Amino acid sequence: MVVATRARSRVDDRPGAVLGRYVMAAVLVRLADEGARVALVLLAIERTGSAAYGGLLVAALMVPHVVAGPVVGAVADAVRRRRLFYTLALLGYGGALVAAVTSAAASRPLSIALVVLAGCLAPVMLGGLTSLLRDLVPDRLDSAFGVDATSYNLAGIAGPAIAAVTAGAAGAGAATVVLAALVALGGVVLWTLPIPDRPARADRDAAPGRLNPLGGIPLLWRRPRLGAVTLASSFGQLGVGALPVVAALLAGRFQHTTYTGLFLAAASVGGLVGSLWCARHPIRSHPPERVVVASLLAMAVPFALVPLVPAVWATLPLFALVGLLNGPLFCAVLAVREREAPPAAHTQVFTVGAGLKSTAAAAGAALAGACTGSGVGLLLLGVAACQAFGAVAGAAVLRLSARPAGSAGQPGGGW
Repeated sequence: MVVATRARSRVDDRPGAVLGRYVMAAVLVRLADEGARVALVLLAIERTGSAAYGGLLVAALMVPHVVAGPVVGAVADAVRRRRLFYTLALLGYGGALVAAVTSAAASRPLSIALVVLAGCLAPVMLGGLTSLLRDLVPDRLDSAFGVDATSYNLAGIAGPAIAAVTAGAAGAGAATVVLAALVALGGVVLWTLPIPDRPARADRDAAPGRLNPLGGIPLLWRRPRLGAVTLASSFGQLGVGALPVVAALLAGRFQHTTYTGLFLAAASVGGLVGSLWCARHPIRSHPPERVVVASLLAMAVPFALVPLVPAVWATLPLFALVGLLNGPLFCAVLAVREREAPPAAHTQVFTVGAGLKSTAAAAGAALAGACTGSGVGLLLLGVAACQAFGAVAGAAVLRLSARPAGSAGQPGGGW
């Protein structure tokens, strides 16, 4: 332990170096989170020949993102030795994936239980990591949120590709082990970060330090800006979650199934550019909640235009524009969470928000799958409507919260 402490003391703790190591850790673990969804499906088909079993494994991984998010966030807010907690959680995620590989063919219930365990730890990799930026780079939060958003985009592009390529070369089991190794490496990098321990408190009722698994949820209506942004972005994500289905139908309309990946890649690359732009040029001239509403309204436009475009190469820029607008949207959402989250529920606000985002995306995908008979044009208009409705709902909550008490019917200030 003394050796480890001395080694950490020799690590460069300047803000730029700290942010660089944070991004390295975030990209590594989020690559695994994105790639695991592909690897688990391929693993099920390889070991059992059942794609339905693969879908069950993916559900077992994703559902706990929502259910366990508040609990994991509350533990992270209460635990004293946060570096140890985060590192062990990441190693636990990777270990559960490896164990699921070894039991996939022998015992389906056991493999599902192990994947559920990994899913319960996954909120640490998403909102949990983002919540650390307040302590790691407090003077660079605007840029840090842009860089953090970039890690999601990189993971979304490369994670599934790593899983698919590795599975094709060495099998789905090897792909899952590689993803687990990435998580372990990310945990090693995270251990070098200067994450401060919380001081011991004689009064355990003081915050942070008291475990309250549901403490962050009431904040969604007690803090109108946080609630408005969560509501707006969740509706927007409902539409974005439908994109894989929409892209597949659109590729069918153009009579070339490979266009599915091309459309999604265009959106991912656009998101990467938008996040990098926000990291380089943080948006400070407008309140972040307004940026969320404006970005959602703007995203509705390219979605609504896609059905009117007759050529593939004219469609790709519209998908890229959607991703580009998602960059400032996501950075603004993170900024509102950071500003509105109290110390006692700081991490929990981030994990709950990330869980709701995953839920909305999954629901959007399911709804799009159920409505494929309606045609790709109507589905795209539905996706556009989700963005517009999210913007209107968020703006309405902000407007109502800006009205002085007792002044119903009178124009309020603020928004």
